Amino acid sequence: MNKPLNGIKIIDFTHVQAGPACTQLLAWFGADVIKVERPGAGDVTRSQLRDIPDVDALYFTMLNSNKRSLTLDTKKPEGKAVLEKLIKESDVLVENFGPGALDRMGFTWERIQELNPKMILASVKGFSDGHEYEDLKVYENVAQCAGGAASTTGWWKGEESGPMISAAALGDSNTGMHLAIGILTAYIGRQQTGKGQKVAVAMQDAVLNLCRVKMRDQLRLDKLGYLEEYPQYPHESFSDVVPRGGNAGGGGQPGWILKCKGWETDPNAYIYFTVQGHAWPPICDAIGKPEWKTDPLYMTPKARQPHIMDIFATIEDWLKDKTKFDAVNILRKFDIPCAPVFSMKELLNDKSLRASGSIVEVPHKERGSYWTVGSPIKFSDLKPIITGSPLLGENTDEVLAELGYSSAEIAAMHEAKAV
Repeated sequence: MNKPLNGIKIIDFTHVQAGPACTQLLAWFGADVIKVERPGAGDVTRSQLRDIPDVDALYFTMLNSNKRSLTLDTKKPEGKAVLEKLIKESDVLVENFGPGALDRMGFTWERIQELNPKMILASVKGFSDGHEYEDLKVYENVAQCAGGAASTTGWWKGEESGPMISAAALGDSNTGMHLAIGILTAYIGRQQTGKGQKVAVAMQDAVLNLCRVKMRDQLRLDKLGYLEEYPQYPHESFSDVVPRGGNAGGGGQPGWILKCKGWETDPNAYIYFTVQGHAWPPICDAIGKPEWKTDPLYMTPKARQPHIMDIFATIEDWLKDKTKFDAVNILRKFDIPCAPVFSMKELLNDKSLRASGSIVEVPHKERGSYWTVGSPIKFSDLKPIITGSPLLGENTDEVLAELGYSSAEIAAMHEAKAV
C-alpha cells in the first residue's frame, strides 16, 4: 500500500501529548518519525499513569505508535554531532520545548538553516510569539482557560456554576492536529520554493479556533444585548460576556441531554436531543404530541424558545421507560437529530468503530496487544496500519547506522553515554 508521506523524515523532539499527537498522525500516513529521547529516561509519559509495572504506560503507547526511538544526549559533543547529521538528512524538526530551549542547546533557527536550508521547524507553543504571556508554561487545562473554552462551558447558575474544563484534549491533541496541517502546508510550500520555514501553533490559538462560534456569539451579544438561542433567554438577563449554556448547543437548533431509563444507576443513560426546526412535526409525532404541530405556542422556533425547557421535560418524561438505545432507534425513524451518550467502555468495545479502524488492536513488545484509537481520517486508497510504539532507544543503533556511523563508532557513543 502506498503511504503518501513515505520519504519524509521527521525529527520528533516532542513529549507528553500535543507534539506526539501531531507526529503520530504523520507517522500513520507514512512519514519516518524518529523520536529523540533522553537516554535512560525518555518521554515522561513512558512512566506516567502506568497500569503494568516497569512497562511503558498507555499514555505513551497511545501517542507514539509507528515511530522509531533514538536516545541522544545533546549536551555531549558526540550527541550534538549526531543531531547535526540528522538535521542535514531530515525534512522536519518538531519540538515543544519551553521558550529558548533549542537555542540553549545550540540549535538556533539560524544554525538549523545553515545545516539544512530546506528544514521545516515546527513548534508547539503555549502562547504566540510576542504575547504578554509567552513565557508561561502551558498544559491542557491552562490552554482551555486561555483559549475561551472554559469560560463558555458549564452551568451559569447554582452550586455547580462556574467555568468548566472539557475532557476532550482541546489544548493538546487539538493543537497537534493544527500543527500537522501547518507542517504539510510548509512541506508543499517547500516543493514550490525549495526553502524551509518555521511553523508554530500556540495552544491558546488552537483552542480559540475551536471556539469561533462563541466569538461569533460575543460579537452578536455586543450588538444585541441578548442571545435568544441560549437557555437564559427570555427569562433571564445577560451580562456583557457570552454565558455558559449548560447542555445547550449554543447554535440555531436548541438541544439538551435528557435522562433515559436506568439513569439512576447508569451515569451515561442519556441521549442528546436536538429540536431542529424542520424536524418539529416528526418530533411531535414521535413523542405523542401531535397537537403541538398546530399550537401557536409551539409551531415556530421563536414561539417555542420561552418554554424550551418545559418541552425538554416533556420529552424526558416520554423517555423514562426507554433505554438510550431504544429511544434513538425510535427517533432515527423520524429523522430526528439525536445520539446516545456513549461511555468510554462502550466506545472501546464498539463493533462499528473497530470495523472502521477508529479503534484498533496494536501489538506491543512488552505489554502485549492492546486497543487504542486509530486514524480518524479515512481514505479510499489508504488504510493506515497502526504499529506499536517503540521501546526507549529501540532504534538507536539502526538510526546511527543509517547516518553512516560504523559499528565501532556506535559502540564508542554507547560507552560515552552519548546515546
